[in-house]
Amino acid sequence: MAKKTTRSEQYTDRHLALFLAFELGVSEWKLGFSTGLGQKARRRSIPARNLVRLQAEIAAEKKRFGLPRTARVLSCYEAGRDGFWLHRYLSQAGIGNLVVDSSSIEVNRRARRAKSDRLDVQKLLTMLIRYHFGEHKVWCVVHVPSPEMRITLACSASRSE
Repeated sequence: MAKKTTRSEQYTDRHLALFLAFELGVSEWKLGFSTGLGQKARRRSIPARNLVRLQAEIAAEKKRFGLPRTARVLSCYEAGRDGFWLHRYLSQAGIGNLVVDSSSIEVNRRARRAKSDRLDVQKLLTMLIRYHFGEHKVWCVVHVPSPEMRITLACSASRSE
């Protein structure tokens, strides 16, 4: 007799994706890679703002996980000091990216929690996977303004002075 599973649908090519979470630091970026829930994040560190190295890491992780070169890459990072230039770069490179509000990330307030980049990148990666599999209330996604909007706001602010 065949065992029954609780999974209702089979994984197909549309489910093949490489999930990437960024922890953006001043001098170093920590990257967490995974292909699904229940998998420990593969962590890598690269120099901050080194986009050539970022692309090389993505290609290496696709190969490591046995994904085709055409597999989707879905990423996220917390809104902060770096602004939205990275989001625009990732979008132009064909990477689906989310910028999330750091204050909306769930935290157990009763538990003592160590603060470290390793824990943050694992937490972001898990929440990214949950979000892409339908749990849209895990965090708040930031609306990224267009570059033209940013210039318009800057101009209107300088006129009012």
